[in-house]
Amino acid sequence: MTRELSIGITPLADCAPIAVALEHGHFAREGLAVTLSREPSWANIRDKLATGVLDAAHMLAPMTLAASLGIEPVAEPAVTAFALGLGGNAITVSSRLWARLADEGLAAGAPPDACGAALARVLADDRAAGRAPLRFATVFPFSMHGYELRFWLAQAGVTPDRDVRLQVVPPPRMVAELEAGAIDGFAVGEPWGSLAEMRGAGSVLVAVEDLWSRAPEKVLGVNARWLARNHATHKALLRALLAAAHWCDEPENRPELARLLSASHYVDAPESALLGSLAGPKRFHTFHAGDANFPWRSHAMWIATQMLRWGQLEKPLDLRATAARVYRADLYREAAGELGLRAPSADEKSESFGGVRFEPARAAEYATSFAIAKLRVAADELAAAQHARD
Repeated sequence: MTRELSIGITPLADCAPIAVALEHGHFAREGLAVTLSREPSWANIRDKLATGVLDAAHMLAPMTLAASLGIEPVAEPAVTAFALGLGGNAITVSSRLWARLADEGLAAGAPPDACGAALARVLADDRAAGRAPLRFATVFPFSMHGYELRFWLAQAGVTPDRDVRLQVVPPPRMVAELEAGAIDGFAVGEPWGSLAEMRGAGSVLVAVEDLWSRAPEKVLGVNARWLARNHATHKALLRALLAAAHWCDEPENRPELARLLSASHYVDAPESALLGSLAGPKRFHTFHAGDANFPWRSHAMWIATQMLRWGQLEKPLDLRATAARVYRADLYREAAGELGLRAPSADEKSESFGGVRFEPARAAEYATSFAIAKLRVAADELAAAQHARD
């Protein structure tokens, strides 16, 4: 029996497994009649998935957690059993800001810590001169881009929201906003950083791959209530996407993938910009190899600690139980097993961001340390305000 589904995507290169599953007939072979809905923003994806307009969606990994934890405006629990790939993000700055960083001695291709140190010097100069903070954009309040940008800034001694202004801009609008001078930089998935470079609007400053190799990024999200009624259909979705993701990862297929994604109903970006991120020296995206599709619960736990760190989540929670409820590794194993594919036997693994190790078994300790650090920052700011009044 053919099952009809509507799946939401946003115009980013990492919608690739969904696009290929449709174009190459993987959905059809699983008895699925899929219609794709290209959405202009992540808020659209969130709202349409919550209300049942969409059956499944290309989603930012943190969105499923935020919805399930009740910290989204539309708090309808969502789950994922499939990562659409790893990597793909970059921090890009305007040509004007790049020139200022170069004046600080930053060379092209410098490592992330040197880039952060140069930016910190620029920001210090601005504060001393009484200039307004620089403006950086991310794609959504609950996004890997936002947490990666904040983490990198904090490592450089920059306090997000105080030393820089952070705002939300939909991915397809990033380059235009940079060109207009409305923002000084952005953190987004490809191909928008590459396109900014092609148009002379800015330069990719930091590839997140250099901070966190194989970082989590997008997932296939479904409404938890929908999943309870559609277990077999969901498993068919996973099987189709596994086949498509394997095709996307083959190097010889990347030029064809770039052509497919450049279409207006997918990413609507120049094929050359897409090819740069898909097949260039960096190869930003991993779509399947090395368990890239497995929903690691350690990814969910790391994300939850960042929600706590940056004040998005205040209430205490059981990090491991929350991750298990939202990141359904058990369902992934079912689908992969039916295709004869190996799946990891563990649900968690250690991670490393910018040289900082994250051990899932110590997640509660990290969360506590972030809470203490926030109190210290608040105390320092209060003391500084008091000193200014005196």
